[in-house]
Amino acid sequence: MTRIRLVVLSVGLLCAGISAHAQHPAQNISPQRHDNLAEAQEAIEQAYKLTVRAQETNHGEMAGHAERAKQLLRQAADELKASATTLNGERRQ
Repeated sequence: MTRIRLVVLSVGLLCAGISAHAQHPAQNISPQRHDNLAEAQEAIEQAYKLTVRAQETNHGEMAGHAERAKQLLRQAADELKASATTLNGERRQ
């Protein structure tokens, strides 16, 4: 029974990892409120798409560097969103 639980848990974690791995960077900053931050998020999305295309062209043989770059692009987009959220809070005061 323990072995079955371990297998189910492993499969669940694998699926969650694949799901998170496939996510594009967020594009959730209002251009009306923060035009430069929204434009930066768009540039991140373009870089992400180009990285995916490079992976496809090179059949994924990039020693994990492209995956790390995509992870950092998602993180950068999230940081931009945090900046916009901070600015929104400061403007309300």
